[in-house]
Amino acid sequence: MKLFILIILFFFALNVIAEGSSRSIVPDTMTERVRACTICHQDGDHDQARSTYYPRIAGKLEGYLFNQLRHFRDGRRYHQPMALLLENMSDDYLQAIARHFSQLNVPYPSPESIDLKSNEIQLVEKLIRLGDPQRNIPACSACHGDTLMGNTPYIPGLLGLPSAYLTAQLSGWRSGSLIRGQVTNCMSEIAKQLSYDEIIAISRWLATQAVEGEAQKVLSPDLIKRCQSIFLEGVAQE
Repeated sequence: MKLFILIILFFFALNVIAEGSSRSIVPDTMTERVRACTICHQDGDHDQARSTYYPRIAGKLEGYLFNQLRHFRDGRRYHQPMALLLENMSDDYLQAIARHFSQLNVPYPSPESIDLKSNEIQLVEKLIRLGDPQRNIPACSACHGDTLMGNTPYIPGLLGLPSAYLTAQLSGWRSGSLIRGQVTNCMSEIAKQLSYDEIIAISRWLATQAVEGEAQKVLSPDLIKRCQSIFLEGVAQE
């Protein structure tokens, strides 16, 4: 019996060695290092399901991505898988990850097909372009750019994202269920002035828009002052 077991182990060892020798060597590139990220966020190889809560990060602004990675690592924004993944990473490495994803140029998914009522469209377009001064709500485009593709270096674009993700994030800002919605922040202050119906309408409208244009670098001094926490926490990008 012992001889039989030894023979079995011998052949098992040979199989392991054979399999190991047949494996290709994985190149030490950032693309390979961030494979864990693309399990959820994708990397443009295939169309991400629009029903998920995981956002597209390919092509996002480097400054914005860097800040969010640090928030997850340091507990200012919480999602357990992200916290575990990033807990031992240095700022320099997080910057390299942010730079990698910011430089990806892959096609965006098609806009969602959602029917919106005419009064919903009018309401959203007013909030997007004009805001609501009576509630101290600035226009979305004033911060996120006329193209809604972001404002360099730290304010993200709003297009090309799933409506489910946008609704969840805005609702989290409003209710304080996100850690980042429990501290003084310009976005949490704005979201708390919106109704849930407005949040849903805004999220759906944004998800139905085609992705066009590029990020801008135009932000009024008043908005920079209002959202100074975003700029103070960031590292200047060239």
